[in-house]
Amino acid sequence: MGFIHWARSLFGNKKEISLKECFFDLGIDYFYKKLAVDTCIDLIANALAQCEIQTFEKGVEKRGENHYLLNVQPNQNQNATEFMHSLVSRLIYENECLVVMQDEKLYVADDFERVEFAFKDNLYKNVVINELKLDKVFHEKDVLYLRLNDKKIMSVIDGMYESLGKLLVSSMNFYKRKNNKRILIIGDFLRAQDEETQAAIDEMFESQLKNWFDPNKEGTAFQMQEGYTFEDKSDSSTAGAGNNNTSRDFAGLVEDVFNYIAMALHVPRGLLKGDVSDIENQIDSFLMFRVNPIAELIQDEFNRKMYTKKEYLERTYLKVDTSKIKIVDLSKFATAADKLFAIGGFTINDILRELGREPIDSDWANYRYVTKNYERADLPRGGESD
Repeated sequence: MGFIHWARSLFGNKKEISLKECFFDLGIDYFYKKLAVDTCIDLIANALAQCEIQTFEKGVEKRGENHYLLNVQPNQNQNATEFMHSLVSRLIYENECLVVMQDEKLYVADDFERVEFAFKDNLYKNVVINELKLDKVFHEKDVLYLRLNDKKIMSVIDGMYESLGKLLVSSMNFYKRKNNKRILIIGDFLRAQDEETQAAIDEMFESQLKNWFDPNKEGTAFQMQEGYTFEDKSDSSTAGAGNNNTSRDFAGLVEDVFNYIAMALHVPRGLLKGDVSDIENQIDSFLMFRVNPIAELIQDEFNRKMYTKKEYLERTYLKVDTSKIKIVDLSKFATAADKLFAIGGFTINDILRELGREPIDSDWANYRYVTKNYERADLPRGGESD
């Protein structure tokens, strides 16, 4: 959708939209919300981009065309990271995302129309990719369709922000009023009461006072005539300590916006605001409640469309490995890896993969070992198996 179409969606079907009208609404009801939502999208997409999409053939991990397509280059214009950002952005903003395959390449649709049926394949038509509208009608089995929630969460965020945005504007205006300079000029103003004279006097006072209050001026002067006095009527000069309004009051409302959006999108508030305290628990929560569900959604859809039921049951499938998201602390991993290796849970190559290293191309690196301290639980002590 182009900028003009998007702007018209904000202001209805007006044929003419003024810049003042457009950017006034953008500044008030758009940028704070967009900053929070886009930051959440970046966190989710960056986490998913760290995942390796593993492909298996009859239970054995193999790298083929699908592995390259999903981990390196989905199409000629995007790498896998860019593709994932496009997918997640559509999924969060629109609550749904359509991925079509054309010439054995994957493309995220910018727009589409979905026709739903009860007992036969849904249809997808008017599919738009990079402003190119396709004439082809796609069947459900020929596309990858992802739906995030039953209800569109962005509509809830937009509804909440309608009232919160007004509160932000009110707070901003109140801050300006409380900190604006108001000068009362007392003197003999007997003069002709016509518009031309009044305009000349207003221009004289305003132009001189503007220079006087400009903080960037190194020095300035004001021509004060005899018989005139100034009184400062600014709110900040008369307000008590408990009534002072600072920029922190406005910043507190902006922080509320971030907190509400983080809650709606299941992103820990600390991660959204760059708070590194208790980072491990934040990441665990982020993986459990946000990243893993989307990874599972992608994994299920790709498996049911890219593989047959027979292939899947024979363990030919793909898996989104989210274990690569967390940085491995060698000092903590060493003890766990040693234990897993000792009971045959890990091979040497499994350990290397967990560390992000290339596996060893030798059979012995894929063998499993157990220590002599272990024996079958159903055997008598010191007994032997048949």
